[in-house]
Amino acid sequence: MPSELHQIRVKLPIHSIWNFVSVMDHWAPLVPGYIDHETLNSTDSIWKFKSDFGLIKKKVELRVEITSWEEPNKVTFNLLGINEKISGHGYFLAEEINSEETMMNGFLDLSSEAAMSKMINAKLKKNIKEMTQDLTTAIATRIQELEEVK
Repeated sequence: MPSELHQIRVKLPIHSIWNFVSVMDHWAPLVPGYIDHETLNSTDSIWKFKSDFGLIKKKVELRVEITSWEEPNKVTFNLLGINEKISGHGYFLAEEINSEETMMNGFLDLSSEAAMSKMINAKLKKNIKEMTQDLTTAIATRIQELEEVK
């Protein structure tokens, strides 16, 4: 399973990170290739985004299931493909450095079980680093923008 961890130091207190990541609607639109999402309940949603699997560009629909909310540090989730045979899991973990700084960790682990899974997993392995960095950085940037407005 291709996986990646990305860390970013954010000059914000841990509660600012938690206030953002504890609401799926805040970070779903920051997924690379985002098209749309639908919140089903407090733990489940369906996300639609465009993805590049080598020569194939596809609209992917994933069911995102939050498996744990551990305030103020961690949100853990499972991913299950609706229109593609893709599955995985991930998390956001906030670690307090001091009262004004937090280390934000984003982790993704994805794999394909489709007919062309060997090619798709090879492409995922190449792209997952960028996907994880882009999502984690976008979340950190958005939180900082919102905090500046306050």
